[in-house]
Amino acid sequence: MNNLDTVSADTSNSNTFPAHTHILEDGTVVTHTHNHSHSHSHPHHHENTKAVLNRMSRAIGHMESIKHMVEDGRDCSEVLIQIAAVRSAINNIGKIILEDHINHCIVDAVETGDKKALEDLNEAIEKFVK
Repeated sequence: MNNLDTVSADTSNSNTFPAHTHILEDGTVVTHTHNHSHSHSHPHHHENTKAVLNRMSRAIGHMESIKHMVEDGRDCSEVLIQIAAVRSAINNIGKIILEDHINHCIVDAVETGDKKALEDLNEAIEKFVK
């Protein structure tokens, strides 16, 4: 199962952990929090955040229109083609996030000797390419 994670932190309470939103292949959006903090020693500020969020919004809108196609009984071939388009869009979003992560977080991790960040990257790539 491929998913795309985004993190948004609630900074209004220091005891609140960041929420993670996962968009599953079937379009289901799952948001939850972990009861632990992540051990990254670098801030998560990326230059492509706005572009990623815009692309995600478009993909979500596209999925909504596909849902309506199914509800309206549209041709299965048309629905499958549109699903393929959304999958491609989501993969491209992942590529942007990965590139941004490598260019910023991983460069910082290498400079500071943060081996955990490199292990996390390997795990994320393994899940992303499945």
